[in-house]
Amino acid sequence: MTALTTFFWGWLLAALLLGFGMGWIAVVHRAKGVPRLWMRWLAVLAVALVAASFAHIVPGRFGYWLDLLLVMFALYLVGCAIGSWLRDWVVSRGKPAS
Repeated sequence: MTALTTFFWGWLLAALLLGFGMGWIAVVHRAKGVPRLWMRWLAVLAVALVAASFAHIVPGRFGYWLDLLLVMFALYLVGCAIGSWLRDWVVSRGKPAS
């Protein structure tokens, strides 16, 4: 994990900042949501990838890429959460109390 952060700190920071930007924009976006069936399949896929990473099922370079993908995705989601929370906080402070 230390090797990932040492060599790819720029990419990890970019994933965090991209997530922050998407979280900031997502509050305004009003599109159809992901269907429940797709959400379940994506959750199963995410759990399977994390389990494969922890069990070291994928060896060598591809395992390294899997670890990097999971760390970048986690940082992206953290950035999304922070961005949407800050956007909601900024917008709600501007509204008058009713």
